[in-house]
Amino acid sequence: MTRRTFNRQQHADHQPALLPGFDYFWQYAAERQRVYHLQLTGRKPLFTDNPVISTYRFTNVYRAADRVSQHLINRVQYDDNWDWPDTFARTMVFKLFNRIDTWRYLVEQLGQPRLADLAEQRIDKALASIAGARPLYNPAYVMPPPRQMEGPKFKRHLDLLRLMIRDKAPQLIKGAKTMEEAFNILRAYPSVGDFLAYQFIIDLNYSRHLQFSENEFVVAGPGSLRGLRKCFGRATKANAADLIRWTAERQEKEFASRELPWRDLRGRPMQLIDVQNVFCEVDKYTRLAAPRLSRLAPGKRPKQYYRPAGERLTAEFPPKWRLSEPPVNPVLS
Repeated sequence: MTRRTFNRQQHADHQPALLPGFDYFWQYAAERQRVYHLQLTGRKPLFTDNPVISTYRFTNVYRAADRVSQHLINRVQYDDNWDWPDTFARTMVFKLFNRIDTWRYLVEQLGQPRLADLAEQRIDKALASIAGARPLYNPAYVMPPPRQMEGPKFKRHLDLLRLMIRDKAPQLIKGAKTMEEAFNILRAYPSVGDFLAYQFIIDLNYSRHLQFSENEFVVAGPGSLRGLRKCFGRATKANAADLIRWTAERQEKEFASRELPWRDLRGRPMQLIDVQNVFCEVDKYTRLAAPRLSRLAPGKRPKQYYRPAGERLTAEFPPKWRLSEPPVNPVLS
């Protein structure tokens, strides 16, 4: 049978050709979300019979629920009534390094970092004192330093952020009419590719100052593209956003048709960023759970093992989302 290329403009009855990875997508999402709710109760160990999820580290289904995102939301953006210039600077400094203990060190040295600390290079001086002695960056993703700038990697990253501010990028982003327009403002800077520009605008959009919908725009990262290929076969950058949106629109039906227990995020369905994230995790998950699918998107065996975190996971989200209140005694199936 000839495989059809998927396009959202096709008739509603048409769907992309589905591969076995599509079933793994929903199985993984349901079980990982169930584990997340168990983690919120403080339950240890993970309490899952799934040998892959119990052994290896996977991010949460909802991106905003991960520990780094939770720290950003609750300790960087909403820990005070920051104005937009300070919120932009604080968010971007945090995300350039994407490492909680780097931010905590800056707080210890400077008090709460703000735009003036960036402009007057107090952040640079604080980081220079520990550079080389301890990791500054989260290895999950690191932006290459701009070649046009000089100095240590961390200084070149901060110089790039200062360039954005001189160019009035924060004001342009605040005035953007769509998330894609705001994304393109960030994407224009050296070393900021599609993936990082999308991640940055999602992070900035958690704040109270931006009001973009997370269902408005999506960019598939490299890992997400590999996961898409395991679910649909010929997934490319050209059709990835349509495939992610198609998947997001079917989530209720797909969980129900497989009789998978599913508890969303206090009434919030998976948004496009979350579905993109799950495709990335499914790529890693199926390398172990369904290694035969690796012929569609080769990849190395995951190396990060699950270890219980020392701090209890928080679950506080942007107030503008207006999530329902969590149950006092959640029922976990």
